[in-house]
Amino acid sequence: MSNDGKPGGGSVNPEFSGLRALVWPVHRYELKKFLPTGLMMLCILFIYTLVRDLKDTLVVSRAVGGGAEVLGFLKLYLVMPAAILFMIVFVKLANMFDREKLFYVIVLFFLSFFVAFGFILYPMADYLHMSRETIAGLQQSVPRLYWVWPVIGNWSYSLFYIIAELWGSVVLSALFWQFANEITKVKEAKRFYSLFGFVGNFGLIASGSVIIVCANIAKKSAALGAPDAFGSNLRYQMLAVAAFGGALLYIYRWMHKHVLTDPKLYTPGEGVKKKKKLNLGFIKSFKYILTSKYLLMIALLIFAYGVSINLVECIFKGQINLQYPDPNDYNSLMGKLSLTTGILTIVVMLVGTNILRIFSWKVAALVTPVFLLATSIIFFGMIMYEKHVGIQATIMGTTVLFMAVVVGLAQNAFAKGVKYSLFDSTKQMAYIPLGQEMKVKGQAAVEIIAGRGGKSGGAIIQSTLLLIIGGNVSLASKVEILGSIVLVVVLFWISAVFSLSKQFEVLSAEKEAAEEAAAKEARDQRKEMPAETEK
Repeated sequence: MSNDGKPGGGSVNPEFSGLRALVWPVHRYELKKFLPTGLMMLCILFIYTLVRDLKDTLVVSRAVGGGAEVLGFLKLYLVMPAAILFMIVFVKLANMFDREKLFYVIVLFFLSFFVAFGFILYPMADYLHMSRETIAGLQQSVPRLYWVWPVIGNWSYSLFYIIAELWGSVVLSALFWQFANEITKVKEAKRFYSLFGFVGNFGLIASGSVIIVCANIAKKSAALGAPDAFGSNLRYQMLAVAAFGGALLYIYRWMHKHVLTDPKLYTPGEGVKKKKKLNLGFIKSFKYILTSKYLLMIALLIFAYGVSINLVECIFKGQINLQYPDPNDYNSLMGKLSLTTGILTIVVMLVGTNILRIFSWKVAALVTPVFLLATSIIFFGMIMYEKHVGIQATIMGTTVLFMAVVVGLAQNAFAKGVKYSLFDSTKQMAYIPLGQEMKVKGQAAVEIIAGRGGKSGGAIIQSTLLLIIGGNVSLASKVEILGSIVLVVVLFWISAVFSLSKQFEVLSAEKEAAEEAAAKEARDQRKEMPAETEK
């Protein structure tokens, strides 16, 4: 092996050492494969962040009769069924096309929709959607469905919301990681995969910057009397989506021509084998988790994060809409949130590795819930104070509403940064001490129950509460109920960390002792081997 790690015979030297091993464990000859793959992830995350912020702006700020209260209905009753339907179609397409053609078909479908929405559907929204009077009339005649009617009446915005949500789960989770697993060798994956996330997060920074620039241009146009400045903002952003989507397709094609034809970088069949998901089903998965207190605690961590962050986010987005009713201002703030999240995630990723290295698993696992608990108390406290004194009341020279938005912005940005670096890492580490069967079946069961439950739990709570109360009720007006639910869920989360850490330490010690005993036995057997056998 040469000095830069390239195969070529000779003695085997340590691959990396010192700071290089921690920050950039990539050989020079591997850059031809690593950089394009990382840039693919950057392009995907750029598009996802941009359309994610736009979808919130459309249904919360731009839609007639809309608000943060519609988000729960969208996620539960539209996004979830659409995701199931799309995955059925995805499987059928996978049987029709090879991997490369499937990538082009799926990505081009998404890009075509986003561009068509910006240049065709959105300009025709006044003709396609229900009128303000029609939606208001339906809200008065059937108040139980007050927040459902804007979802139906602004159907093209709801459709954009669904497709934007699916981009992340289909293109990133399915297409990208299937491709990465195919072309990345097992020994490379240990060095590459965390760096893919590191490079990809620059997509959040880029998209946040583009959103802010486009929103500011649109605001200047509005000041000059442009009739639909937000429409111009949206079209600029759809052009950015098309540009990064074109770059994504070009890189993917380039890799097939120049990387997958290079035997030093790619050998068919040597990629990371994706573990086959066990089709346990919902009932079997639930029963499997109940057989193990250890798995139950892991499931509680995942479920608690999903429910608490979903409830906090929706109330936060409602506060943004109150502070910034203009959709360009709303969109600009969402861009600032994405920009801040990208920067903080990169910083916390670097710091998080040292927390895991220096402190115990329990300390690292407690960072996310303790932070969320402390900031939630401040955030909900400000909203409750705001309810009693009014949103225009001032604190330290600024309104209570603005302070609530600032605290919510910091909370959401830090919470996601900590989640990506510490929560996900400690969650995966919790499976390590388990036996092989429990590790495989247990992880599959937890993903089915806690993963789905966490994503839909917050939406169920919000939508059910609004359906029961009925009428023009905001989530912020029920902050005492929703805030109490968040605090209780997070306290259960913290309790689960303490319970799980005790079991984790015991199982880890037992596994390390077993591995040391096995290694000692192997050494003893080699010592006892006859000299002739050794020769």
